[in-house]
Amino acid sequence: MAAVTSEKSVAPDPRRWWALGALVTSMLVLGFDMTILNVALPTMADQLDASTGEQQWMADAYVVVFAALMLPAGLLGDRFGRRRMLITGLGIFLVGSLIGALVGSVALVVAARAVMGLGAALVMPLAMSVLPALFGPGERTKAIGIVSAASALGLPLGPIVGGFLLDHFWWGSIFLINVPMVAIGITACVLLLPETRDPSAPKVDALSTALTATGLAALVYGIIEAPGRGWSDPLVVGALSASVVLIGALVLRERRLVRPMLDLSLLAHRGFLLNTLAATLVMFVLSGLMFVLPPYLQAVQGNDALGTGLRLLPMMGGLVVAARGTEPLVRRFGAPAVISAGLTVLAFAAILGSRTTAGSGYGFVALWLSIAGLGFGFAVVPAMDAALGALPVDRAGSGSGLLMTVRQVGSAVGIALLGSLLSGVYADRLDTGGLPGPAADAASDSVVAAHLVAERTGAPGLVESANSAYAHGMDVVLLVGGVAALVAALLVAAFLPRPGRGTASGADMAPAPADVRQ
Repeated sequence: MAAVTSEKSVAPDPRRWWALGALVTSMLVLGFDMTILNVALPTMADQLDASTGEQQWMADAYVVVFAALMLPAGLLGDRFGRRRMLITGLGIFLVGSLIGALVGSVALVVAARAVMGLGAALVMPLAMSVLPALFGPGERTKAIGIVSAASALGLPLGPIVGGFLLDHFWWGSIFLINVPMVAIGITACVLLLPETRDPSAPKVDALSTALTATGLAALVYGIIEAPGRGWSDPLVVGALSASVVLIGALVLRERRLVRPMLDLSLLAHRGFLLNTLAATLVMFVLSGLMFVLPPYLQAVQGNDALGTGLRLLPMMGGLVVAARGTEPLVRRFGAPAVISAGLTVLAFAAILGSRTTAGSGYGFVALWLSIAGLGFGFAVVPAMDAALGALPVDRAGSGSGLLMTVRQVGSAVGIALLGSLLSGVYADRLDTGGLPGPAADAASDSVVAAHLVAERTGAPGLVESANSAYAHGMDVVLLVGGVAALVAALLVAAFLPRPGRGTASGADMAPAPADVRQ
């Protein structure tokens, strides 16, 4: 999508840096909201009596709605005004945060997270698309870098902020912290941001949007419910079958439209397809890891919420180091080599982490977390750049929208599939002998619940069994993630075109900022 505002019409305005501050605040909130819940889940599971499946839904409700609505949200901004829809998105996110802070049941927390996902779907793509109205060509790259860095900075801040709040306040404070930041963002957007739109953008396809949302929700629901009900359960089979039908219908419909909302023909570009696959698998592993690791650090290792957040910093440190070192490595060795190396490092870290036990010292955990962060950073940043660089410039806007949507789907499926794998392995390994049926069922729901049952019943050996079972389940998840990363590394090494074979670099093919959707 091209912005209506031309390069010549951009006049320097001393307020533009204040306006950028508003966008940074908005992106920072979205960034740490991605990870703040992971630290809070063990506490929420305790106080809300949430099973592993319900915890998965609290995490996935946000991501599913976010992934399903990102593309139509971007189109709404193009047609009806990007500032208007950005403010609307922040307002919706504010409402969802207030609901999450005030409710007291799992179902209402899931609903609040879905509302927040709707708001985030409007904010994420539109925060970047208003920059051309604020900055001329000389300043635009710097502005985009600042906004992108704010989103990335939120990832390590989430566990630390969440841990501090949980140690001093009730769990709803992790949502309430969004309120002042979002309010500042809304006020600044109202006062400082100009309005831009693109009336020539395609209309929002309500049917395609509905097929995306329902198909993805059915897929996630079936995966989450399978460990408890069994993969042959009629409800699970029905949900997974419905997801296949709905997503299949979406693909058929989008292929027939002249101006599709989800341009699947972009996947015919081999470079775009493989780089998108690599970035998606990285998000698959990262999301699954961020879901399963906090309960290990908090329930099994006995750390408080803030201690858990701080113990996740080695991975974030690895990410930061990799992000700073990626560009010179890509210039020297090419994106495919760096991506493949990053995925290999990630695979090594995950396989090393699969040796973790309930009694492992934190030094070992910090070691493989640091290596995992390096692998994540070296794989995902060049993969995203190279994916868009593989496309013609005039299709970079639709390509970035498809890339971000598929990445979010990878996050949702990662939480659902790896969380369900953990749940199944944990329940199989847990020794509930001697416990009455209801207590045994409760202990099998999650390691947090097992600790509560042991406290109430005094069951001997239950805590040790639960800790061992959870650590084993986490090891299986890490091993599966490591294998997935290794397969992706081999695919990238074998099939991605090397520089110098008629392919353009990511820098050469980079889209104009108005076309970026993140």
